[in-house]
Amino acid sequence: MKCHNYKIKIGISSCLLGNRVRWNANHSQDQFITETLGPYIKYVPVCPEVECGLGIPRETIRLVGNWHHPRLVTTNTKIDHTERMKQWAAKKLSSLEHEKLSGFIFKSKSPSCGIIMVKVYPGNNVPPVKKGMGIFAKAFMNHFAKIPIEDDRRFHDPKICENFIEQAFKIKNT
Repeated sequence: MKCHNYKIKIGISSCLLGNRVRWNANHSQDQFITETLGPYIKYVPVCPEVECGLGIPRETIRLVGNWHHPRLVTTNTKIDHTERMKQWAAKKLSSLEHEKLSGFIFKSKSPSCGIIMVKVYPGNNVPPVKKGMGIFAKAFMNHFAKIPIEDDRRFHDPKICENFIEQAFKIKNT
């Protein structure tokens, strides 16, 4: 048998793999994820913002409004992309079912991929609150409730990383 048959399949925010998909046509490559764990994991890259039709480069987006149900809005032109992202996410989640993912690593602080403490701007010059969750990340967690998820920032905590990988291997072997 070939070694790749033993790899776990993990979804990941595409920018973490070094793909230049961020708003400024840059990336957020994480060498621990790509080089240290890469030989043991088959990554399935996802960039919600690019895949839902936003370009590279693009205007920055942010979460605005009520942090329980924020809107995904461009920073300067105030174009609301919430429904566009939600419709794309529903289709993407269906296609990800076929991938048989054992986990997902999201980009921290992202308005589409952040899983905790994403800034939400309430409006009226009120400072942002760090209580939000990215639009795609929230949809993913609702759809795949039993799959372990983590973000790149927390993933560098050895205990969190170990727990994530143990849970992912359990999913793979079921």
